[in-house]
Parts: sequence; C-alpha cells; structure tokens
Amino acid sequence: MTRRNQNIKFAVFLQADCNYHVAGWRLPGSYADAGMNLQRWIEFARIIERAKMDMMFIADTIGLPGADRTDIIGYNTRPDKFEPFTLLSALTAYTKNLGLVATAATTFNQPYAVARVLASLDHLSGGRAGWNMVTGGNYEDALNFSMEAHPSHAERYARAEEFADVVTGLWDTYADDAFIRDRASGVYFDASKMRILNHKGERFQVKGPLSVGRPIQGHPVIVQAGTSIPARKLSARHADAVFTAQSSLPDAKGFYADLKGRLGAFGRSPDHVKVMPGVVMYIGRTEAQAREKYELLQSLIPLPVAMDRLQRMLGGVDLSGHDLDGPMPDIGGNDARMSTPMNYVRLAQREGLTIRQVAMRSAAGKDHWTLIGSPTQIVDQLEHWFVEEGADGFNLLPPDVPGTLNDFAELIVPEMQRRGLYRQEYEGSTLRENLGLPRPIRR
Repeated sequence: MTRRNQNIKFAVFLQADCNYHVAGWRLPGSYADAGMNLQRWIEFARIIERAKMDMMFIADTIGLPGADRTDIIGYNTRPDKFEPFTLLSALTAYTKNLGLVATAATTFNQPYAVARVLASLDHLSGGRAGWNMVTGGNYEDALNFSMEAHPSHAERYARAEEFADVVTGLWDTYADDAFIRDRASGVYFDASKMRILNHKGERFQVKGPLSVGRPIQGHPVIVQAGTSIPARKLSARHADAVFTAQSSLPDAKGFYADLKGRLGAFGRSPDHVKVMPGVVMYIGRTEAQAREKYELLQSLIPLPVAMDRLQRMLGGVDLSGHDLDGPMPDIGGNDARMSTPMNYVRLAQREGLTIRQVAMRSAAGKDHWTLIGSPTQIVDQLEHWFVEEGADGFNLLPPDVPGTLNDFAELIVPEMQRRGLYRQEYEGSTLRENLGLPRPIRR
C-alpha cells in the first residue's frame, strides 16, 4: 500500500459510565460507576494520554432518552453522569497534551454561553479545548427546554449555522495582544484591539464583546458529528474534525471524498478537516481471545433493550409488527433527511442481517465499523482505510473500560508505531498542533 504523508489521528469516545457496549459495565473487570466517579475519569485520561491519542471526546445527551419506558429504562447506564465541561475542567489538572472535547448542542444552548465556556476551557487547558457541535437529535431533550416538540431536522441545522457564526465571531472579539495589563499607565487592555460583534440575525441577537480573552488556539477545535447533507454543509464551513458512522470502506470513501470536495467553496484546504469514523474494537492477543470477549458481551444484552435502542436509532420506527428473525424492512425513519436510519438498512442488506441481528449489533456498537481480532489484524484494517482515503483517523468506541483503553495502549499503539503510522510523541502543546490544523486568523 502507498503511504500517506501523515499519521493516523485517534480520539476516544466516552459517555456516562464510558462503556460503549450497552452491557460493557457487566463485564468482569470493567467499571460500572464511572459516570459520577472523578477518579475513574482521571485514570481514563492518563491511559489515553499514555497512548498518545489526540483527544478525549465526551459525547453528551442532556436528558435521559426513553424515561417513560419504565420497563426498559432501568437497564440504562446514562442517568448518573457529569456535566461534561465541568468534568473536562477538572481533567485539565491531570493531563498535559490530551485534547479535551465535549458536546454542546446548538438547539438547547445560547451561543454566547458556549463561546464563553469553550474559551475558558481553552485557557484552563493551555490550548487543548474542543467543541462537539451537534444540533441535538434527542427529541425528549426539547421537553426540558420549554418546547412542546423537537425542532425539525432542517430547523436545527439552520439554527446551528447561525449559532456557529456567532460563536466564532465572539472568539475573535480581541486581538491576541489586546491585554497589555500596563501597571504604570493603568491601561489593562487596548480597547482599539477589541471588536464588538453586533450580530443581528434570524435567530440570535448578540452584541458582545465576549468576557474572555481570545482562546489560545484562536478558536477551540470544532468537531461535528453527522453524515446528512445539512451536516456535511455545516462541517465544510466550520468543522476541524468530523466524527461519522461508516460501516464499510466504500461508504467511508464516498463520505470522505464528498466532504473534502465541499471545502474549496469556503476557501479551505482538504487537509484542514480530519475525517474520523467511529470504530468499535474487540482486541485480543489472538483473534480467538477477541471473539470470546465479543461473544460474552453479546450474551449479556437483554433483547428488549436492544430492540428499544434500534427503534430509537431508526427515528422512532415501530418494529413490533415485524418478524424479528426476518429481513430488515426498507425504512427511512421518521425524517428522510437523517442519515442514521439508512445506515442500518444498508448494513442489514450488505450483511444479510435479520432484525434481531441488527438490534444486537446496534446494542454493541450502533451503526459503526466493528473490528474483532489481534493487533495485527486490526491495524491491517485501520491502515487499509487510512491509505484508501476512507479516514484521516478514527474515533475509538471502547466496548468496556478500562479494558479496551489498556488494550489499545498496550497492543494497538505499538503495532501502529512499528509501521510508522502513528506518532511516537505529541507534535505540539495544543490540540490544533497535534491534529496538524492551522490556527485561525482573527477576522
């Protein structure tokens, strides 16, 4: 294979108790209490940094999906979890190089508040902050924010476009050298180097200025997670990294080429957005060990939980009238513009899966790429996707923690380093430097 003149980038996806597999917390040796245990998060962050990964990514949903399903909700590990930016602020004291990224949904926040939080985290961390800019796909969240219904897909993305413009404009309030703090003259900052935003748009009116100096990175790294056409447009304008669900190389290459091809319209280089598909890894010293772990975890999934999760991923489609051991119906969910439902349909058709099998796959790793094998087998596949331009890097979805994190650090990283695919040391002190991204020029 022809090498690319770059290294593979890696993030790790954590949420609530941090086990991506719905039954990961039940595996012997995994942690079930990480949702509200700071010491667990400190341990995870140190393992991830030891593995020289680019960023710890905390995915977040504000509310608790499915709270009305009292027969199912008790199996859910998501009710007790830290607010992510509060947690990341604490972790700045225990990390030095690791990027610290979390979700703030544009539908349920105000841009001034998000700009202030991210700028503060960037200063606290020495330039390692990142924002997972999503619109918020959880329809129950709307009911916690004085809304009677979840906004439509189109409305959420229209709001996100303006939201991102306001946030980045606020980050550019001050020049880098505005704060002179001159004791002799008494001038704290040079007001000529402050810009008032005065944004008046369709959805937001934000005067400014921001009450935090310009972030160390200029702009904290913006991550966007989405595959729909509106999501791709948003990513092309604003994202520095894109997390996406792709379960086959042809689909990954198609998404990669499409997204990179959109950047020129905004004066951006293809190298300035990192495409990082999610990947679930079951790692063993041998393939047999990896498959044994996978089968054990699969045996711990209650079928009603798996079915409930699949129906949610399909946008609320009711599958109760279908034969669970029959083929997956050709459905598009309740909103045809959403990409996730069609991902499941393509997965089922490509691999000939029944509804039951798709549900169990979803409970294990949603619609993401799943690898089961030895370090050599797994890195072979990662390298193939990387060389074939299906990815610039990957977002590791650990089925269980800390087991998968330790396996990645001890088994996968050395194999990638041996092949020259992965860094030996961090390249810089900021997340942008480590990702190979430029620092934005103040507009």
